[in-house]
Amino acid sequence: MFQKFKFYILLHLIIFVWGFTGILGKLIHLEALELVWHRILVALVSLFIGLRILKMPMKIQAKKHFWAALGVGVFVAIHWITFYISIQLSTASLGILCLSTATLHVTWLEPLIMKRKFSWIEFILGIIVVFGIYIVSANFSAKDFEALIYGLISALAAACFNVFNAKLAKDVPASAITLHEMFMGLLVLTGVLIYNERFNAELFVMTWSDFAWLLFLGILCTSVAFLLCIELIKKLGTFTVSLSINLEPIYTMILAIFILHEHELLSKQFYIGSVIIILVVIANPILKLILKEKK
Repeated sequence: MFQKFKFYILLHLIIFVWGFTGILGKLIHLEALELVWHRILVALVSLFIGLRILKMPMKIQAKKHFWAALGVGVFVAIHWITFYISIQLSTASLGILCLSTATLHVTWLEPLIMKRKFSWIEFILGIIVVFGIYIVSANFSAKDFEALIYGLISALAAACFNVFNAKLAKDVPASAITLHEMFMGLLVLTGVLIYNERFNAELFVMTWSDFAWLLFLGILCTSVAFLLCIELIKKLGTFTVSLSINLEPIYTMILAIFILHEHELLSKQFYIGSVIIILVVIANPILKLILKEKK
């Protein structure tokens, strides 16, 4: 029981760190494509070095698992590109709020991919989370519509790589999965940059503050957090992790108040929606425990 409690604490520490990712989308003065390319490059290099030092598994033996990990890497790239486009079009708060809809996608993706029974409880909890997000975002204007679309695409991609990672993690070490996904993400983004004639010397022109933030984003928020998250999915389950990640908007909004001065988001609706999301996250493991005991 205490062991599982430690996993929940670690999960929420990771989510708090991820709360910075939306903020960094505003603080780093690079376009979304360039920002994500640098993020994955830093994550890939730091992860490779870290895994070598720790002597953790880096190879995927089975070909089907190898190609599956590369395929998931495409979803990683799509998720991050659309996520930062959404933030740059609107606010850090809107971009991160859209990720909460990933929970709904998990409820129909897991039965298809993991071959498990559809859970109406998880579906209802997901609906409640979306209702909470709706209340928080009640004051959004029409100009945020494009950002909202990109944000929702980002959420779908996030749900896909969460579910596929959960399946892969049963047979492949998390370290090897992460390394291959980062490599594929970098490959995809490099191809996109070359296609758009943006893979040139200007790609490496940035301020020292941008460089420092990219190191923080790539090492701590990406390679370390990503690796730990895959391990936690095995311990706690995909839905629990995805549902808990819905606290990320709350962390991001609070950070945005102090760092980006997005004070207008702290309305009555913000508090109501936040409470709803927090209660759902708390209710999730309790309901699962009650149902398990009844069985």
